[in-house]
Amino acid sequence: MTIYAAGIVCWREQQGKLEVALVHREQYKDWGFPKGKLDPGEQLPQTAVREVREEAGFKVRLGRKLGVIKYQVGEGIDKEVHYWASKVTTKAISKQEFSPNQEIAKVEWVLAKKAVTLLSYEHDQKLMEQVIQLHKAKELETRALIVLRHAKATLRSDWKGEEAKRPLLAEGKKQAKALVPLISAYGPKRLVTSPWSRCHDTIAPYAEKRKQKLIERHQLTELGNKKRPARTKDVVKDLLGTNKSGLICSHRPALPSILEPFAAMASKELRKEVEAGSTLAPAEFLVLRITLGSKPKVVGVERCSLTDIAS
Repeated sequence: MTIYAAGIVCWREQQGKLEVALVHREQYKDWGFPKGKLDPGEQLPQTAVREVREEAGFKVRLGRKLGVIKYQVGEGIDKEVHYWASKVTTKAISKQEFSPNQEIAKVEWVLAKKAVTLLSYEHDQKLMEQVIQLHKAKELETRALIVLRHAKATLRSDWKGEEAKRPLLAEGKKQAKALVPLISAYGPKRLVTSPWSRCHDTIAPYAEKRKQKLIERHQLTELGNKKRPARTKDVVKDLLGTNKSGLICSHRPALPSILEPFAAMASKELRKEVEAGSTLAPAEFLVLRITLGSKPKVVGVERCSLTDIAS
């Protein structure tokens, strides 16, 4: 048996210095990062965001994935904690909702170097050192660009109508709804989709929930990509130029064209992970972490699925 959990290293900059939010548990007399166990029906990204809201009172969206910490608890039970790093905005801090409780006695912002010594556990100390190094390299603050393949659609062989109108199956509609809280953990601001029904209807529930506009681009359709893949790539480059987080929903045949500009921005090791996104299953997506600035690069890749760890 393995216990799955997720947490976030919440950070901010004060007068150019890195600070992180640590939580203190009076019961255990320890200091750590906000984290907690996976709830039934959740995916780990959702767990991370929820736990920060519950333990520290901050509303955040996920930043880059830091890694996974594994250790044993109790009588040799394996525990696996997935960590992300998230910048806490001034607005989120002003709206913090926290009051001491039986689990968390207090939340404090601590200078990064001090946090290394204040943290109670070695694995958290190492995680803090990783965050410090990413900050020095200007790779801690990133934006998310998500590439999503549409949910499960009616088979071509079973559809006699116009290809652009081939609909989602009932299962696909359920997937589209289930994607809402998972995508919400990353909070993409600009939503770009193929106008064909199966793509539009995959991301529409998220757009409606968040009251965001859906931007349709014919270059992202199967036909548009087949005729002029260069224009499909231009849609990606346009999104890259906005300096905002975003999401692209498209079709499997168009994925290689969509991912090519990202692959060109990645290291040799990460390039393989980016290119592997061409095999995304229905309703599966890649989260590409892009650095800010005039020369952005891909510094992280997450592959997310509704069939990932859940209990």
